[in-house]
Amino acid sequence: MAASVAHPETFPPFAVACGEEGSDPLVLHGGREVRVDEFAASGHYDRVENDLADVASLGISVWRYGMPWRLTEPEPGVYDWALWDRAFTACAQHDLTPVVDLCHFGLPDHYAGFCDPAWVEGFCRYVDAFLDRYPGPRWFTPINEPGITAQFSARFGMWNDRRTGDDDYFVALGNITLANLEALARVRGDRDGWWIGSEGFGCHIADADDEEGLAQATRERELEQAVWDLHLGVEPAGAASRLFDVVDDSVLSRIEGLARSVPTDRTVAGHDIYPISVAPHGTRAARPVSIAERVAAYDEEARRWHDRYQRAFWVSETSNLGLAVDEGPEWLDALVTTLDRLTADGLPARGICWYSRGDQYDWDTALLTPIGTVTEVGLFDEARRPRPVAEVYSKLAEQRAE
Repeated sequence: MAASVAHPETFPPFAVACGEEGSDPLVLHGGREVRVDEFAASGHYDRVENDLADVASLGISVWRYGMPWRLTEPEPGVYDWALWDRAFTACAQHDLTPVVDLCHFGLPDHYAGFCDPAWVEGFCRYVDAFLDRYPGPRWFTPINEPGITAQFSARFGMWNDRRTGDDDYFVALGNITLANLEALARVRGDRDGWWIGSEGFGCHIADADDEEGLAQATRERELEQAVWDLHLGVEPAGAASRLFDVVDDSVLSRIEGLARSVPTDRTVAGHDIYPISVAPHGTRAARPVSIAERVAAYDEEARRWHDRYQRAFWVSETSNLGLAVDEGPEWLDALVTTLDRLTADGLPARGICWYSRGDQYDWDTALLTPIGTVTEVGLFDEARRPRPVAEVYSKLAEQRAE
């Protein structure tokens, strides 16, 4: 019998959330293709119940979570729900409401990659089967970071397809956006579901008198905004307009028909903003960027983003990634202050999610060297001891629950 899951009707006015890092892309390492599994690296499979108890002990109730698709569908159309059943049982036990993540950077072994459209239909079948088995969840991130998935798989040549070039990026992005929108349409057809988004959020900065640097920043912003343009029915600009020449017309037509399919009041777009998300270009890259400058860059970019898309948003991922571990509390305080300032100015900032519960592994190489190197970004360290930032985060959760 499927586990019962709590499902509040409304996303909190300001969520203080956490998540479990579960990336599972394919990478090339040591001359062979290797499956990265962050749940395995962290030992989470063996400690599900205890890990969720640790999160709940901080007063957190919103929990970004998902079991790997490849393990749930080991063969085409054959599903094994054991991991999901255990996950949802633990969520219920510890009063954690999941934001359901169905695809986190990796595909089942029977699909060739994100550039090959064959996986989209398979993902839709998986979503249908999931919704049939689990009637409770209402908050969904069907595909984690669609734009980052496309970039790392088909623009930077790092994961999965390992292709490079803008055209491959746009092809992958079209397929991923279509799959995400198809999933959200199915959620909306089945229940009063929400799209609680998660997307890499680059903040591209350059010196005001550096024309080349400003041009680089603009181009990167346009390419990254393509994921939001497609999802929300906004005309892609500049460098992103190339996608009309390379993405299949049938894919674009279907995306257009599904764009905005989730009502505005059931959409909370996700900004995944880390210290490393602030990218200096041109002459600005020659100077260090302080924490204050990083959050100022996010403030400016979030306002620009909201002017363009007019949607509620939250910081769906953050941590000290890119800073020393002892700078976590300072980064958190500065970012929360920025979100409060945005809210005071009338922008609908709906929360923050520290990502992740525990340390991550091999993120120093973007998972390309999967040897178990610890990336110290968790509320809890590798030995599952709370870091100072966990106490700060717990106090924040208590304050925002009042």
